[in-house]
Amino acid sequence: MAALMIQGCGSDVGKSVLVAGLCRAFANRGLTVRPFKPQNMSNNAAVTADGGEIGRAQALQAIACRTAPTVDMNPVLLKPQSDVGAQLVVRGQMAGTWKAAAYQNRKAALLDVVLESYRRLESQADLVIVEGAGSPAEINLRAGDIANMGFARAAQVPVVLVGDIDRGHVIAALVGAHAVLDPQDRAMIAGFLINKFRGDPSLFDAGRAEIERRTGWSDLGMAPWLAAARRLPAEDAVVLDKARAGQARKVRIVVPMLSRIANFDDFDPLRAEPDVEFGFIRPGSPLPGDADLVILPGTKATLADLAFLRAQGWDIDLLAHVRRGGRVLGVCGGYQMLGRWVADPDGIEGPPGRAEGLGLLDVETVLTGDKVLRPARGTLASGARFEGYEIHVGHTAGPATARPFLVREDGTGEGAVSSDGRVAGAYVHGLFDLAPARNALLSELGAASDGLDQHVRVDAALDEIAAVLETHFAIDRLAALAGLELHP
Repeated sequence: MAALMIQGCGSDVGKSVLVAGLCRAFANRGLTVRPFKPQNMSNNAAVTADGGEIGRAQALQAIACRTAPTVDMNPVLLKPQSDVGAQLVVRGQMAGTWKAAAYQNRKAALLDVVLESYRRLESQADLVIVEGAGSPAEINLRAGDIANMGFARAAQVPVVLVGDIDRGHVIAALVGAHAVLDPQDRAMIAGFLINKFRGDPSLFDAGRAEIERRTGWSDLGMAPWLAAARRLPAEDAVVLDKARAGQARKVRIVVPMLSRIANFDDFDPLRAEPDVEFGFIRPGSPLPGDADLVILPGTKATLADLAFLRAQGWDIDLLAHVRRGGRVLGVCGGYQMLGRWVADPDGIEGPPGRAEGLGLLDVETVLTGDKVLRPARGTLASGARFEGYEIHVGHTAGPATARPFLVREDGTGEGAVSSDGRVAGAYVHGLFDLAPARNALLSELGAASDGLDQHVRVDAALDEIAAVLETHFAIDRLAALAGLELHP
């Protein structure tokens, strides 16, 4: 079967978005397409229907292919818990916590797992589009590599290298990669793409020609700045920004940026609402006194981020916000923080320990080794329907759970609400994706939803990006490099 791998000159050069756009472009041509990323590192994960977890980007790429996400699309996922360690997820299931140095020494053993998942996808599709991680030019990480050239050579998948011109020095990035790569790795690269160009593209014609001359790689196109990418769920916290400037809005909603913030795409639907001024509050800045709602987000390390929250003074800001009559919502790890205490007796997320919570909900949490991974559907107290998912460790209990925030399809309650109704929390991610649920939550703040389900926005953005790539990339040549012959 046909396959093509998109690698980049660095992280955040737009590989994930380009793969999603190409997946949709080829799917729109009637092909059966599957996305694949051998190894990912992200705390923004998605839950598959069979109870596994994969990187958010591969779930988005599956949507672009118009297929359900599976654990084979991202067989190795690293979820950072500290600066030197990460939780390892293999084929959707937790497989322990590894220090970075130890993982570098042992990752080659996962190549067979990666190749097995890839072969399964290959057997299902006309075309597999593979996304690399970081950059193949990080030659200090080449030994035992399974994410870039190690995979490409093992699976014999041709590579296209992406450079980000918005960062500058794109000529040096591409030509430099050519210079430092091992000759056999270099031979896997058949061409290059330029991403995120702003302005008159003819101004870079000479630059593209120079890259071709110095590398011998084919110029396969240059994408303009893709504004529609902002409407897609992001995988890396580096993209998070402050509130949008512009017209006055009815309500202000803020989310403190925890050090291990996870699944922050929960809030994409709120960012798109015309009535909502939404912003992530960066470390070093206080929570604004005029916020209507503060949302504590998910985190990969609840105890560590509870300490981080206190170090920023956000606990004091949050208590003042509640005294003023403001509302608070905790999602997953944020829900755990709102309780009386959180305990991690077995060191699931770091050193064993226990910490006092924020005391805004009459609940307590014990972190356990069994990770919950499942879809979640049901209704809010208003009767509005929600659809989301759970991805967490730990069990939360206490008197406040007698006032559940959500009711599942089977009639069981989920989450908790304070006696005055102003503080609530639940484990479910994706609460804002469906317009009825979002409207019910916003109406309590005096605002209304625009009525669009998030999947409608995402699908439209994917089609928009695919149309741009059809115009600016040599799609037929990319297909030919993959070993696919397109027919008119």
